[in-house]
Amino acid sequence: MTQPNEQDKNSFLYPRSRYYGQFQPENLMFNANLQEFAQKISYIACLETGGKLSQEQAYQQIQALWKQLKNSKKQLAIGGNKEV
Repeated sequence: MTQPNEQDKNSFLYPRSRYYGQFQPENLMFNANLQEFAQKISYIACLETGGKLSQEQAYQQIQALWKQLKNSKKQLAIGGNKEV
């Protein structure tokens, strides 16, 4: 059997969907950040469900990821003055 290459492994573990919104570099960057956020939340939820993380640890990790996403939105100046 052949060894899967690094790109195949990353595509499997970190799938990316195509962006269909209005093309602007900041929108594309935020979409990538949002997809990464969703993927990490999924892993955290699975680890918590499987008993590998406590509810408090999962909550703290999700809260930290949320702050990163909010900061990303602010830095990219997406959505004007609206809060996430």
